[in-house]
Amino acid sequence: MKPMTFDFRSRRSMVVGRRGMVAASNPLAAQAGLHILRQGGNAADAAIATAAVLNVTEPASTGIGGDCFALYFDAQTRQISALNGSGRAPLALRLEDLRAAGCTVVPERSAHAVTVPGAAAGWHDLLQRHGSMTLADVLVDAIHYAEAGFPVHPVFAASWQAAEPLLRQSPYAADYLPGGRAPRTGEIVRLPDLARTLRTVAEGGPQAFYTGPIADAIVTTVQEQGGVLTHEDLRRHTSTWGDPISTVYRDVAVYEHPPNGQGLAALIALNIASAWRLGDLAWDSPQRLHLMVEVMRLAFADARQYIADWETNPAPVAALLSREYAETRRALISPERAMLPPTYGQPLPGSSTVYLSVVDGRGNACSFINSLYMGFGTGIVARGTGVFLQNRGACFSLEPGHPNALAGGKRPYHTIIPALALKDGELWACFGVMGGFMQPQGHFQVLSAMLDDDLNPQEALNRPRWCLEAGTSDSTLALEEGIPVATMARLAELGHRVRPVSGRARGLFGDGQIIRRDAATGVLYGGSDPRKDGLAATF
Repeated sequence: MKPMTFDFRSRRSMVVGRRGMVAASNPLAAQAGLHILRQGGNAADAAIATAAVLNVTEPASTGIGGDCFALYFDAQTRQISALNGSGRAPLALRLEDLRAAGCTVVPERSAHAVTVPGAAAGWHDLLQRHGSMTLADVLVDAIHYAEAGFPVHPVFAASWQAAEPLLRQSPYAADYLPGGRAPRTGEIVRLPDLARTLRTVAEGGPQAFYTGPIADAIVTTVQEQGGVLTHEDLRRHTSTWGDPISTVYRDVAVYEHPPNGQGLAALIALNIASAWRLGDLAWDSPQRLHLMVEVMRLAFADARQYIADWETNPAPVAALLSREYAETRRALISPERAMLPPTYGQPLPGSSTVYLSVVDGRGNACSFINSLYMGFGTGIVARGTGVFLQNRGACFSLEPGHPNALAGGKRPYHTIIPALALKDGELWACFGVMGGFMQPQGHFQVLSAMLDDDLNPQEALNRPRWCLEAGTSDSTLALEEGIPVATMARLAELGHRVRPVSGRARGLFGDGQIIRRDAATGVLYGGSDPRKDGLAATF
């Protein structure tokens, strides 16, 4: 079968159901979540089942060796809770040591980029607070696919093949190069080491991950590679619960996870843009794209300054999301010229990934994201476990005094962000767009598509996107195939550094999942991004 050419135009229609829906980037994962719903499980149960299968079928993007975040809407109380399942830097890792070694950034594929994996505890804690099933119940399908094998889907097969040089250099990654190479579309892959790990966690809970043989393997492997992670770092890990942060855009309350996640960037962008009637401009016009890109530049300037570990360096969220602050930032935007790279503002006192969305028949919703950060994380597999270790520590700053400066026991700036939206106190949408620094940009774009242009979830995901590539105020502006050439040319004239993107590189624009709910009828409307292999599954 020939490789994917990526020269498609999506003709997907949205999926409609009522008893429950799961949208994910792999069909086997979405069906695993749906199976849990059909058994009587709720949105939390189905989310963990889906995430665990994605660990098996998309091992470059996600896994138990990474972190997770969740927003959960309880239909009975109409309250949203925020789960922070991100890990911390090893206590012995010191900014001064890396700088003395000549580092200006944390090396992305090194053992120094390994932070404590938070997913195992996060999966358990979400079930404990909101679920109705156990880890043993919801990990059944993931264990089955890891043991018996699964056929590789086409978009992920291309990503796997692109990562083959990294995997050849990775310690203990032989399971991920069956036959000595990356698998092709439709080939059956078995991951016996990962299956044993998942079975151990299913039977023993998160403590079987953070202590015992799995923990021994993680610590030994990291230290073999020059890292300083210890058993104490793993034992002391805990998830944290908090309240989401929010703003209102077009009469819809949009909720994001608080820092150390970068959802704040999406909310700042929505605040600044809220004064304009974007829907009066064609979605692909240079005028509209220019305004939205400028807004995002300002949001990233603030995000890179203020987003850090909430416990050590709390961001001034209320001030950053005030209408007064939005007005001062909006005034910096000219409709005729791209701004010079903006600096962060001074408000008055006052973070490769998978995303999945689940809404059950009772209206509970779980917006869930699980990540290793870059493809296959550090590339380091803990010996004998099948677990890739994340490289989230690469998001720390090595600038002394910066809010996000590296310190032992601290959480880094995180790109992964789940989102929810309510209207009149009822669930309106459970959504997210994965992809590093694309994520807040994707949230901004799909919300604008649905609220400014009245698109349905699938139409919003089908629309070509733009991306400030490095997630900074001075980033190159990538424009996806499907945006008119005349628009690209005009944006260049306005001063944007434009890069047209087509083919396989379109992965830069992430992939999203959206489930909307009609509060009056309970009908669910789902969309799944055409840039990946996934679907919205319903019954």
